[in-house]
This record gives sequence, structure tokens and C-alpha cells, in this order.
Amino acid sequence: MSQDALSKLLSTRDWLMADGATGTNLFNMGLSSGEPPEFWNIDQPDNIRALYRGAVDSGSDIFLTNTFGGNASRLKLHQAQDRVHELNRVGAALGREIADASGRTVVVAGSVGPTGEIFEPMGTLTHALAVEMFHEQAEGLKAGGADVLWIETISAPEEYKAAAEAAALAGMPWCGTMSFDTAGRTMMGTTSAAMAEMVEKLANPPLAFGANCGVGASDLMRTVLGFVTTGSERPIIAKGNAGIPKYHDGHIHYDGTPELMGEYAVLARDAGVRIIGGCCGTMPEHLKAMRKALENTPKGPRPTLEDISAKLGGFSSASDGTGDTSNDPKRERRNRRG
Repeated sequence: MSQDALSKLLSTRDWLMADGATGTNLFNMGLSSGEPPEFWNIDQPDNIRALYRGAVDSGSDIFLTNTFGGNASRLKLHQAQDRVHELNRVGAALGREIADASGRTVVVAGSVGPTGEIFEPMGTLTHALAVEMFHEQAEGLKAGGADVLWIETISAPEEYKAAAEAAALAGMPWCGTMSFDTAGRTMMGTTSAAMAEMVEKLANPPLAFGANCGVGASDLMRTVLGFVTTGSERPIIAKGNAGIPKYHDGHIHYDGTPELMGEYAVLARDAGVRIIGGCCGTMPEHLKAMRKALENTPKGPRPTLEDISAKLGGFSSASDGTGDTSNDPKRERRNRRG
């Protein structure tokens, strides 16, 4: 099998720039709250083309498809569980069209978000069902021409593992990020060190792994340093929010300026991150500033936590969760490597 587009780019470049926010951009185009963005792949394809083109024109080497909530469990909330294949296929096909017209290699990453369900024994989701849901979505993205599956914003290790298995079933290369938003851990308690360890044990490990979303850019960078200190050789992904969400006049606004995101991009690169993008609140103007900063700022030493908080603002919690056993279940405590 010939080398996939992402591996090829990673082998020739020190860093790659990913895209920014999907939701924030679509809300600015008139998507209403509660409306599934995936419906726009069929109903408003020109808006989705504009979303993708905005990332490409801003210098992104990779952009994510508008399919984050495109699994049966999420679509069922809108009586659209029978449209999984169609919505994912078209979301990827529109992306393929924009990437192929760009005149350079741009990777179309099929976005796969969480199912929104809780695994057994706390909830009802089984491993087999999760694999089936992710596999159905993956096949739609593959049919539409996605280069790679991009599993993102996952908080449960079980869900990450199910997605890895689904990628193998679909015969697709994949990347996977988790969201560390609860005092340096995912909502389900996973630390950066635990994630780096889990990734290496998978039968079908990702091309790259990392963190997305979470709280703000400084917290995300602290998580990234957690991955780096594990000594992982695997390419790391950082997709941080453009600052912290603030509520203004009935809508959410992210306070991160393009300059701040430029600083964040350079810090991420200097920390050893290979794929750098933005998440919520990150607009084309932020991406342009990131690309410019990455191209024009000479490589510096690996940043310290002090460097990060000085440039991006303070952390939202005292600890990044690693080595902090106060919330650990007892059984994990004795074998955790500090």
C-alpha cells in the first residue's frame, strides 16, 4: 500500500499546520444552536466549501471534515441515524474537492467525535457497539475520499480504543486526540502520561496523537509537555482553543487574539509538536497569524511551564494531573509510574 498523504508530509516537514474551529466558523455563517452541522454538508454545501477553503487559504496543511457529530448515536437525536454514511461521505467529498483544487498537498482528515454515550458498567455503551458506530462513520468518510480518520475530543480510554479498532476495520490510517479539561485530566480521569502509554499498547496505533480543545492554550501546552516527557517518538498533535470562552451579549466569544495564537503555535513547535492547529474560537485570522509565526520565528529551546504561562496566561488548575494521585482509583495507584 502506498504511503498515505499525512505520513508523506510528516516525513518531509518538521511541522504541519492543522485547521481551526468548525463550530465557531459555522455559527458565524448562520448555523443555529441545536442544528446538527452535518446537515449542512447536504443542505448548505457552499458554506462547507467556504469553511474548508478558509483553512486552506490561511495556510493549513490539514483540515477536518464537518462530520464531528456524524455517528449514529449523535444523529439519532435528530432522527437521522440512517444518514450516517451519506453525511460523512459528502462531508469528506466536499473536502476532497477543496484540497485537490489547492495546488499543493492538503490532507483531508475525517473528523470523528465522541458518541456522547457512557460505556458499561456506568452507562449502556458496549465496546462492540462503539466499534460498529465508529466503523460505519469511517466507511462513509473513506468513500468520500478522506485521507485519514481524525478521532478527536475523546475523554474515555475505552472510546479511544474502540475508534482505533474501527479505523483498522475500515483500513484507514488515523490520528487521535483526547480533551484534557478537568484539572489536567480528561473528564474520565485520563492523564497525559496514561494516554501516551495507552497509545503505544494499541494493536493499531495512530500516526499521531495528542490533545485538542480543553480549557485554554496554556493548559493544552502543559498537557503537551506531559506527552513530551514520556519520551514518545510518535508525532504529537496540539489543537488548542483560541483563549478562554467568555459569554458576551448572548453568545460565546473566545478571548484569544491572533497574536496569542501565533505565540502558542511557536511554543508548541518548540516543545516538539509536529501537528499544530486550533480548536474552538480559532478563525482564519488566527490561522494566518499562526502560519506566519511558525514560518518567521526561529526555532527556540523547549519551553518551560514558566515560559508558557508568561506568554499564554496562567493555568486553570495547580497540577496537570500526572503524579497527582489524589483522585486515582486505589487499584491504579500502586502501578502508576510517577
